[in-house]
Amino acid sequence: MPRSALTPADQLPTLALHPDRALPADPGVRSIARELLATTQDLPLVSMHGHVDADLLLDDEPFTDPASLLVTPDHYLLRLLVSQGVDLDSLGVPRNDDEAVETDPREIWRTVASHWHVLRGTPTRFWLEHELVDLFGITLRPSAHTADVTFDQMVAALATPELRPRALFERFGLEILATTDDATATLDSHARLADAGLSGRVIPTFRPDALLHPLTPGWGERVERLGELTGTTISTSTTFVEALARRRAEFVARGALATDHGLATPWAEQLPDDAADRLMAAALRSAAGGPALGSAGARALAGHLLFEMARLSCDDGLVMQLHPGVLRDYDARVAALRGPDVGYDIPVVTEFVHGLRPILEAFGHHPRFRLVVFTVDEDTYSRELAPLAGVYPALRLGAPWWFLDTPDAMRRFREAVTDTAGFYNTTGFVDDTRAFCSIPARHDLARRIDAGFLARLVAEHRLDLDEAHETAVDLAYRLPLSSYARPS
Repeated sequence: MPRSALTPADQLPTLALHPDRALPADPGVRSIARELLATTQDLPLVSMHGHVDADLLLDDEPFTDPASLLVTPDHYLLRLLVSQGVDLDSLGVPRNDDEAVETDPREIWRTVASHWHVLRGTPTRFWLEHELVDLFGITLRPSAHTADVTFDQMVAALATPELRPRALFERFGLEILATTDDATATLDSHARLADAGLSGRVIPTFRPDALLHPLTPGWGERVERLGELTGTTISTSTTFVEALARRRAEFVARGALATDHGLATPWAEQLPDDAADRLMAAALRSAAGGPALGSAGARALAGHLLFEMARLSCDDGLVMQLHPGVLRDYDARVAALRGPDVGYDIPVVTEFVHGLRPILEAFGHHPRFRLVVFTVDEDTYSRELAPLAGVYPALRLGAPWWFLDTPDAMRRFREAVTDTAGFYNTTGFVDDTRAFCSIPARHDLARRIDAGFLARLVAEHRLDLDEAHETAVDLAYRLPLSSYARPS
């Protein structure tokens, strides 16, 4: 029997946001958590690590349809549906060949709605339900029966001025929204957004990943582009770093507060200048068609350049963010056909102690250096990252990220790191999303989980209630601001 036949059309389940969602089940602890949550619910949102395109706000065009907004770009959702046998073609995910994919947004939404049960218990469902209710006023749970009526309701809502990007920016209460931008980005959109009259700031983040590893496809062309943008003749590691410093200065002038490094492994090493220059020259020759640069040389050069990025952060004050530990585009066939970000990025075991040692020994006590580390390897929280953050003033622990931004993983994060690092060696919540409409839902969930964790400490007489109130506000608002503040 089809799943849709299990629910008669006249007995459709409703959809609502329970006020106690994600709060502790124990009545006494829940009562405290409610009180703490009330302290944070109306605070501004500080989104210090995101991937929203600045052009979305600059153009301020209406979102075209629910599928392109909520389904096709959401790799969390895509991977869950694919795991149940749903083809990416039916979800409208583009292909690199000439084969057609579904282009009717109503059909795409029907596919999602008929598989709504697949999302049970996942943060994807938590976020989507928040968006459906809060933004679109949906009161029926998505299903095969309700797909068309909920789709029509979303289409009608998207046609209103209240759901234009800039209107949502104001509605969300965004005080800061940081984008993530390639090191060679022009930043023209940010320059124009500065005069757009938004109540909050939209700032860029410097991401040099494609330039820091010489085996990255197209690396030589990117180095050439960097030289053109900065007026630098790049022939050595020294001149390369000088060019990167000039680009960083341009980002700072546009309001940037951080860099972002999505490396496979967190490995840094300090090479003598002459050794680094030789490797850079060899990499440039290799990119120009000369003898190939070996993997050992490429790793050494990449490690040295990461170290240099830390050194530059001491100079210009940009917070250095590290996002290691993901094997991206795991399925080569899918990557060739679809490109990145369709759900095939998989976490791997990550080691921080030895890889970060050169940076922390050199800059871990530097007053102008701040290093924020994220991980998708939970084992490292209590074994490596919390002990490191608990001793080095420069190191902060980023919020649970990607596969760990779930209710239970967020609780485990607090349990794993608080004993050793406390609350104030963490950044508070930064949402790390490219799904603009999900930003409030993600912050709401984080505030609920932190309220529950703090409530338990109060109930166990490990924390006074007034301290819990103050800490809740710090985690939701003040810590993200202070963790990314420019040094004086």
